[in-house]
Amino acid sequence: MAVTKKAEGVGKEKKKGGFRETVLLLVLGVGIALLLQAFVVGSFYIPSVSMENTLLVNDRVFVNKLSGKPERGDIVVFKGWNNGEDTIKRVIGVGGDKVVCCDSKKRITVNGTPLEETSYLYPGDYASGDKFNVTVPPGKLWLMGDHRSASADSRAHMDEAGGGFISENDVIGKAVVRYWPLSRGYLFSRPDTFDKVK
Repeated sequence: MAVTKKAEGVGKEKKKGGFRETVLLLVLGVGIALLLQAFVVGSFYIPSVSMENTLLVNDRVFVNKLSGKPERGDIVVFKGWNNGEDTIKRVIGVGGDKVVCCDSKKRITVNGTPLEETSYLYPGDYASGDKFNVTVPPGKLWLMGDHRSASADSRAHMDEAGGGFISENDVIGKAVVRYWPLSRGYLFSRPDTFDKVK
């Protein structure tokens, strides 16, 4: 059966329209992904051992950029001490908190409440080898790595102008899930010990 020129034209138009739709959907998808990356969710890789065993070198995490004000126990990515380099640590104290190391049982206390940190500290590690007694200024955070003996965190920057504190405004977002490697996939939650701090 012969195909008329009119039917051929309709077929070509359909193919053109389908291609245009595909390109438009692709561009739209990329645009949405870029907007999400810029304003909602970010992906970060772990470059050091300072958060072991919670996070290992080359692990990757998704960070929620709209998570709101950081709370004690949150794992956050922030513009760090080394020229604003992206850094990841755990929030130990927020504005107004008195953070002290250490009590008679070698535990860090926040507002007089001892932290039971065995659920996330590196196995065999201790709360801190350095003694300190700080009050976190309003709008600032006191941050520490989970592998305390291998973490250059707030303690290592106490003698600098900022006193080791990081501004809440420098926080990029809260780590919500470890998604790579797949075998170590994990949804983060705040350790219960921070619920006891008043």
